[in-house]
Amino acid sequence: MTTPSPLAQRQVALVDLLDRLLAGGVVIAGDVTLRIADVDLVRIDLNALISSVNAQIASPWEEPE
Repeated sequence: MTTPSPLAQRQVALVDLLDRLLAGGVVIAGDVTLRIADVDLVRIDLNALISSVNAQIASPWEEPE
């Protein structure tokens, strides 16, 4: 009989999980194609980077002061 891992019983709040993901950044990529009779009608490509904002790090689009 194996003993369960202590992390298996640990509950993590959704807010804590989102905080950890956004602190490091999340990349979402996907493709959706609507096809009828082997004819592509609609194709959607999704590429997104989601990250938290830190006031101490300068934006690459702003002019330096």
